[in-house]
Amino acid sequence: MTDLLAPLAAIVGAANLLTTPHDIAPFITDYRGRYHGLPLAVALPASSDKVAALVRFCAAHRIAIVPQGGNTSTCGAATPDGSGRQLVIALRRLNRIRAVDAANQTITVEAGCTLAAVQAAAAGAGLLFPLSLASEGSCQIGGNLSTNAGGLAVLRFGTMRELTLGLEVVLPDGQLLDALTALRKDTSGLDVKQLFIGAEGQLGLITAATLKLFPQPSAHATALLGVASADEAIATLNALQAAFGDRLTSFEMMSEVCQQLLDKYQPGALPFQAPWALLVELSDSGDNTSLQERLLQWLAARGLGDGVLAQNDSERARLWQLREQMSELQKRDGPSIKHDIGVPTSAIPAFLHACGTALQAAFPGVRIVAFGHAGDGNLHYNISHTRPGNDELFADEDAVNAIVYEQVHRLRGTLAAEHGVGQLKGHWLQRYKDPAALAVMRAVKQALDPQRIMNPGKWL
Repeated sequence: MTDLLAPLAAIVGAANLLTTPHDIAPFITDYRGRYHGLPLAVALPASSDKVAALVRFCAAHRIAIVPQGGNTSTCGAATPDGSGRQLVIALRRLNRIRAVDAANQTITVEAGCTLAAVQAAAAGAGLLFPLSLASEGSCQIGGNLSTNAGGLAVLRFGTMRELTLGLEVVLPDGQLLDALTALRKDTSGLDVKQLFIGAEGQLGLITAATLKLFPQPSAHATALLGVASADEAIATLNALQAAFGDRLTSFEMMSEVCQQLLDKYQPGALPFQAPWALLVELSDSGDNTSLQERLLQWLAARGLGDGVLAQNDSERARLWQLREQMSELQKRDGPSIKHDIGVPTSAIPAFLHACGTALQAAFPGVRIVAFGHAGDGNLHYNISHTRPGNDELFADEDAVNAIVYEQVHRLRGTLAAEHGVGQLKGHWLQRYKDPAALAVMRAVKQALDPQRIMNPGKWL
């Protein structure tokens, strides 16, 4: 297929078509190092028109396409296969902030913008783009859209699906779909942008988006609390919502095992250890002092035991760092079988009890690292030891997953709350997703991509 390289280089420029092992190395292995590929080449277009030209060429020559953003996928969704016949289209040069409409509270950005760059552009206009992830310095908006990313503030602001007003998408035949509306109300037909959010690049290649912005909060009240059980954690969530409404922006949980990991790698960083640690944040207009006083009074009236209330921005940042570094500390501690599951918030205690009991019965001594966005029911439920002294953790992966996903399914939850499906969970999706829903998805795929060139080998 080397005869295809020259016309591809003519589209993006020779310097922007990468083919040598050294140049393609950053694009062919997923974030966790589980999936490795060998592409035909890596193309780095700098405009939507160049993306469309690449896709038209690939459609004409039946070349498979793997869209890639910041390559932070934990499920192998942006990794090519090893055939040497797939073109990776990486969007890092497609990184312009096209427009900020402060009066309409919207921002239009290209897909290769990092999340941090979008946050900064919004802040520069005195506004907030609320999506917040640990990888925000490297993940890109196109990837956030393709996985329907959630993060730390879904409880108040929703996922990318709720934060997106319009999209620009290159379809599998190379047509450019211009749906970059900034409207909050539009009943003129189907909302076609929703097809591409969460599709992991299998229906088209997102090149730009118009996103919602919000007033920048001027006050925050952030607390780290200790509770004795998951039931008490969810009771605390419900009581906070009743007391503060949508001022409750984030509600995170960390198990005692998580706290032990933090203490192992950062001794003394935690002010206390408890069966469950809760990171709670309120945000509002006004000043910090009054909001913090309201939260402090509420905590005192509840009679909660362990707790720390951040007194300033520096202390607030330190509390958030404890939560945000959990994934990296776990990676540092060794491999893990990861689960990005979601259940109704009311079912979190039942899931933790039933799944923990079943795993302990199957793997005595199993170590479960559970943490995540309890306010929206999304837990990162990771298994780092199945048996004492077991060096072959992933030999137990299928058995572990069967236990976890069965409990999730029993509670009408999801096996992919915010990380996507990719290569990692495709067969589990086929097992647990409603057959009628799968049939609709396949029909949409067939209609838009009959040649099946868009990100093949993933869950569609």
